[in-house]
Amino acid sequence: MSFGAASAVRADDGEPCPCGSGAAFGSCCGPLLAGDPAPTPERLMRSRYTAFRMRDAGHLERTWHPRTRPPDPVQLDPDVQWTGLQIVDASIAGDEGRVEFRASWRSGTSRGVLHERSRFARRGGRWLYLDGDVAAE
Repeated sequence: MSFGAASAVRADDGEPCPCGSGAAFGSCCGPLLAGDPAPTPERLMRSRYTAFRMRDAGHLERTWHPRTRPPDPVQLDPDVQWTGLQIVDASIAGDEGRVEFRASWRSGTSRGVLHERSRFARRGGRWLYLDGDVAAE
């Protein structure tokens, strides 16, 4: 699977979080990328978007449900730059969650939006990404 680029990018704790929440990285996605569990599916989705932005394939793999995680390591496409995240809707029902989002990207002169309805499951007290349905834009 190829998504965004290979070497990790660093962010300072005081910088605005790449997920666009308005919070500082150190109080938003930073702790999740460092291994803290996400309190909600939306926060996990935001941290996964931030992982794409920061090229942190390890976080993507750690937060992917083992039942649906690809067998091969996540390969991030060095040409793809993720440029914005919009959460459309988020819900929780017991140990299942859903997040609909739009993530903007660019690669060279191409630009686009990934519109996905993602499913999450809580396992061992941690939210994990299951899968998603990509919607036509």
